[in-house]
Parts: sequence; structure tokens; C-alpha cells
Amino acid sequence: MALRVGVIGGGQLARMMIAPAVELGLDLRVLAENEGMSAQLAATAVGDYRDLDTVREFVKDVDVVTFDHEHVPQEILRALVAEGVEVHPGPDALQFAQDKLVMRSRLAELGVPQPDWAPARDAAELQAFLDAHDGRGVVKTPRGGYDGKGVRVVRAADEAQDWLDALADGEALLVEELVGFVRELAQQVARRPSGDMVAYPVVETVQREGVCAEVIAPAPAAADRLVRVAEGIGRKIAEGLGVTGMLAVELFETDDERILVNELAMRPHNSGHWSQDGAVTGQFEQHLRAVADLPLGDPGPRSPWSVMVNILGGPQEGTIGERFAGAMIEHPSAKIHTYGKDPRPGRKVGHVNVSGDDLDDVVYVARAAAAHFD
Repeated sequence: MALRVGVIGGGQLARMMIAPAVELGLDLRVLAENEGMSAQLAATAVGDYRDLDTVREFVKDVDVVTFDHEHVPQEILRALVAEGVEVHPGPDALQFAQDKLVMRSRLAELGVPQPDWAPARDAAELQAFLDAHDGRGVVKTPRGGYDGKGVRVVRAADEAQDWLDALADGEALLVEELVGFVRELAQQVARRPSGDMVAYPVVETVQREGVCAEVIAPAPAAADRLVRVAEGIGRKIAEGLGVTGMLAVELFETDDERILVNELAMRPHNSGHWSQDGAVTGQFEQHLRAVADLPLGDPGPRSPWSVMVNILGGPQEGTIGERFAGAMIEHPSAKIHTYGKDPRPGRKVGHVNVSGDDLDDVVYVARAAAAHFD
């Protein structure tokens, strides 16, 4: 019988695990939150991942559980583990992707470079941090934020007063120094339960309005030291937190030549979409190999350069499907991936991958192919 891998969450990441699961001979099963989600082709159940009975019913027929997102509550994850279910990444690791304050504290214990930070329980604590950091800071809600949500740059504590007022007893916001960075990077590693690990090339990510718009692999003009430091940070975090599966470490390259950890994701990640077509082993196959404790694949690039451009929003008129032919005719080297989502302003509805020898040409083709879906 094929190994049965259960994915909690029916979004685009689960959708993109379907093809590599088939190729690896794995039986992929998905618990989707709603009917008609991106991964509906593999959705064997629909229900609330926050309900223990629903999750218990789903995992009865799987050998290992993994995730499309980090939002499954800790009490449910720990209940599964206590009942003997293989969960990767496990709750002890996933907690650090679920709560940014917990993450910052643990990374400090590991000696990983990161921005100055502090918990802010009230306006006085927040203002004290701002006063000590040139009157500016980045305030984050510790849980639930993504794609720029739950993040504010503030210059006075009252600019986050609504978030402070919403805190329950014992809760705090996270405040960080406003880092002067020259670019954002991402380092991905994959780790098996046995401890074996591989690292992908460090990549440059381009953000627009808090959303990842483009990824260049490998990061241009990356000195050997930067490559070594980024990979070392990724490996140290994966091992130190006990991550199993894919880990993405978002990084800042600062104007004073530091490499600092921004955030973590313990799953396939937008910064690794390029690897679907540009690496020997794409991140979705690699994640399945890792959580199933299969030998890891070669993460090396197939071409000198790969560029991923997100399709954001989708066409204002007509459907996404109507745009495929034009993009394919004009840009036959482009690999187009869509998520089965309806167009909506700012929504990630797909991405385009292009690889080649000349970076300027690769960037041009990727952007031009993605523009067909505007």
C-alpha cells in the first residue's frame, strides 16, 4: 500500500503537492477548509482544522500529517502526537512559526542574528523601545499575520493603540528595530526526521506592498560569505528548532552588512516556487520526501538563473484560463502555474517561472508572461 500523506489545509501549496505526490507513489489526502478550494482535486475531507474531532477523523486513514499553513492550534497538534500520529513539522517546531514572540526568544537562545526586539504589553513599553531606537520601530501582531498583514511601522506608541487595546491579559505585541536593508533574501532548507538536511541556493525576494512579487534564484551578486552565512543560519534554525519538512527563513541584508532573520515558514514557501521548474528537486517534492522520511533530492539549480513572478489579482476582464494561449504563444519558455482561484485585487492567483543563462532576459520573459494575466 502506498504511504498515505495527509495535508491539513486546501490552499495552493497543497494543490502543488498533488503532482509530485503522484510521481513519488504517495497517496495524498487533503483536509480542505471549504468546498472548491485550490487543492480540491485531492480533498478527501472538508472541515474545520480547529475542531479536534474533525481532524481526528481525517487522520485515521493517513500515515503522516503535514500542512498547507501554520494555523492549526497547538492543542490539536499535541493531541495528535499524544495519540501516536506522525506530524511533520511537529508542534514543538511549529510553535515558532505560529508565534513571532516565541520565535524571537528561541532564536536569541540559539544565537541567530536578528533585529533588536522586545515584547510591548502597553504604550509605555512600546514608547520606551521607540525612544531607544531613533523614534521608529516595526510593530507586529505575534500571531496570524502574513503578506504584510499585522505589521506597522510606527513613530509613536499611539499609532498602535488599537492593537494594544485589543490585547488580552498576559499578551503582548512584538516591536522590532526598523532595519535599514538593501534587499530581502530567503534561505530554504529541507530536513528529514532522521536529521538529514539539504539547502537550496539563497534567493533574492522583491516585495511590493508587503506581498512577494518576484524571486531571483540565486540571489544576484551574492558573495561567498553571504551564501555561507545564509545557509548556516538556515541549517542552524532547522536543527535547533527540530523542523521536519521544508523551512523558509526570510532574511534582511542590511546596509551595515548584517544578515538578519525576519520571519520563518515551516512549509513550502513563495520564495521557493522557482524551484518547481528551476531546481533538480522542487520544494513541493522535497517537502513530501522530507515528511515521509524518504531520501532527500538534489536542491541544485538546473540553470544559472531562475525567476519567479507572482500573478497578483488576475485579469480585470475575462478569466485566467482565457489568457493562457497568448502567454504560451509569446513566451514558450515560461512555465505557468495557476491556483484555481477567482481573480481579486492583490490576491495571489498564480505564478510564472522562467530559467535561462542571461538574467536580464529571464527577468523580462517572466514579467512579460505574467503580464498576460493582468
